[in-house]
This record gives sequence, structure tokens and C-alpha cells, in this order.
Amino acid sequence: MEIRKAWKAAHQPVPGVPRWARRCALAVPFVVLPSGLWRLGICVYPQLGGAADALDDSGPLPWWFPVQLYIVLLSVVSELLAFTAIGLIARWGEVWPRWVPVLRGRRVPVAAAVVPGALGAAALIALWGMFAVTFITGTTLQGDPMAEDDPLTSGGWRTLVFIACYAPLLLWGPLLAAVTWAYWRRRRSAGGGQSSGENVWVSPSEADVADVADVADDDESAERSRKASARTMTVTAARAPKR
Repeated sequence: MEIRKAWKAAHQPVPGVPRWARRCALAVPFVVLPSGLWRLGICVYPQLGGAADALDDSGPLPWWFPVQLYIVLLSVVSELLAFTAIGLIARWGEVWPRWVPVLRGRRVPVAAAVVPGALGAAALIALWGMFAVTFITGTTLQGDPMAEDDPLTSGGWRTLVFIACYAPLLLWGPLLAAVTWAYWRRRRSAGGGQSSGENVWVSPSEADVADVADVADDDESAERSRKASARTMTVTAARAPKR
């Protein structure tokens, strides 16, 4: 129950978030997920990534760092970074949650969210834009021809699955840019210190709302209303004249 409330609170948009911005933010983790699943699939079936011994070559990794662990960490970190886009529409993106030391209960400065969001969106657009160019030209970023066993050039079902998993990443940058712009516009329109986030203290109760309390309060209010209605009906029945 607590996990469900926390999950709902983390995704619950604050008032003033446009519907399109909410959809864009919620879509970001899903456009990143397929590529992570592809990489995890390589750990189980190395032929997905090329040669059967593809995982034996650690490349620039230290000899003591397993390639499989690197792939898992890369997939998990990518998904966590994608999840931060939801903070641009949720309460925890405007007020530091209670589990953040020192900053708990304070307003998140607009620049602390907008600058990383804008730079991240620009970097993602450039990165995956270059990936699209390499696919079209059939060359690596250095201009060399791709290997024959590369998923992009091998053809067949591997190429189709690879494209289906990685093509959605082209949307990551534009979606993040749109949500960042909506966040900046909403916080700016709020005005005053709340928009700038300069030394504005939010009460502990409001900081708790940034976590789970906003959802829990709704449930508790509904429960109190039901109990009040039941008591009213009981008192009315007790006071009714007996025949």
C-alpha cells in the first residue's frame, strides 16, 4: 500500500501542468526502456550484439570490471536519468523532499532544474542525431565502415529489433526539452520567490506533500467523510421517534 502511494505521489502532476507536458514527461522513461532491454538481452544472448564472443572483449573497461555488470549499470542509470523528467511535472521537482538533508522543505531553484534539463536535452538531441546519421551512412562516428556483424548492418531480425529498440531514443531529447520549457514557464508564471526559489522555506507539512502525503491526505479525507456520514446516520436513527 505504501509503495503504491509513493509511486502515485511521485507521478502526480502539480496544478498548472498542461496535459501535453504530463504526457511528454511520462513518455520519457518508456522511450528509454527498449534500449535498456536490448542491452540486458545481450547479457543473456550475446549474439544480439554481434559475435558470440562479443562480451569477452572488455574494450576500454578495466580487466577486473565485468562487461555484463557495465551493461546492467548502464541500463539502470539510463532509466533513472529518464525518470528525472517526471520531476519536472511533479511536486518533488519544486520542493526538496523530506529525505534530502539540509535542503528539505525548501523550494527547488528554477535554474537547478531548468539548466540541467536544457543541457541534457541538447546533448541527447546531438548524441542520438549522430546515431541516426551513422545508421543512414553505414559508418561509425569516426567515418569507418561498420563491422559486418554489427546489428545495424547484419540485416535480418536482429537489425529490425535493434532499430525498434533504439529508434525511440531520438525522442528523448525533444521530449525533455518540451517538458523543461513547460516547467520553466510554469515556475516563472508563479512569480515572486517561489518562482526563483531563493531562500524560500516551505513548511514541513508542505515538504511531506512532495512525497506521499498529497495522496494519503486524499484517502484520509475520504475515509473521514465516510465515517462522518456513518455517525450522522447513526445519530439520526437514534433520535427518530420510536413507534
